[in-house]
Amino acid sequence: MMIWEDVKKDFKRYLQLERNLSNNSVEAYLNDVHKLEAYCAYVKKSLEQVDRRTIQQFLIFINDFNISPYTQARLLSGLKTFFAFLQIEYDWSTNPAELLESPRLSRKIPSVLNVQEIDALIGAIDLSTNEGMRNKTILEVLYGCGLRVSELVGLKISNLYLDVEFIKVEGKGNKERLIPVGNQAIKYLKIYLNEVRPLSPAKPGHEDIVFLNRRGAQLTRVMVFLIIKDLAKSIGLTKTISPHTFRHSFASHLVEGGADLRAVQDMLGHESITTTEIYTHIDKDYLQSVITQYHPRS
Repeated sequence: MMIWEDVKKDFKRYLQLERNLSNNSVEAYLNDVHKLEAYCAYVKKSLEQVDRRTIQQFLIFINDFNISPYTQARLLSGLKTFFAFLQIEYDWSTNPAELLESPRLSRKIPSVLNVQEIDALIGAIDLSTNEGMRNKTILEVLYGCGLRVSELVGLKISNLYLDVEFIKVEGKGNKERLIPVGNQAIKYLKIYLNEVRPLSPAKPGHEDIVFLNRRGAQLTRVMVFLIIKDLAKSIGLTKTISPHTFRHSFASHLVEGGADLRAVQDMLGHESITTTEIYTHIDKDYLQSVITQYHPRS
């Protein structure tokens, strides 16, 4: 009889070593399997007894908890990966989740900030403090490079090539990419690294991390969320924003300025250009110009 804990340990190693996934992605996959395990315990089924009908009933069961279609789709994707792993490592004959269809997902247009709102947020930072200078640098890098918050907090000094105006980041799946960095971000990175960061000696293991807290440790993702939330509150901004809003704004403003979608895709680290194309729908002036130029009634 297969033991859930043993199988999950093997699955974790598979995700880390063979799929080379980030810690966050590994935890998400394991959490999906843990949900299925809890359901199987509830209906008194062993792992070997799980078939397509079991997974269908499991998805119906969790749907009663008002889980969003996006979460359901991601959960099913995780289970498909898990059973594909069982086929490889445990010689399972079939993948019971393989033929199940994910719920249809609506394509939401992301919220973005305009240039005036970004300037107001950055302008609200108190530059008389060391933390203020750090926070100013954080926002300049977020907006100037379009980083994910995980990429920002994991940014390394050894991956800064400011003399040639590039930085290297480690994105999803530990994939590396080079991103050009603008003059404003370079200016404040140099000030922060030379004048502010040395005032908080890095803890062992954090010497190469760019952004540190007051105790010399790597900033957490939550801390970056709180910094932005407090700034939004201070200027009375009613939009719901997060670090990812700066990434959306970075991409949207590039597309509005006429940047090539392929270039924006590379800078964002999107695997598919269809993900990047969402930013063409944000630019109303661009859409209007398409109508004006190509529609016979215009």
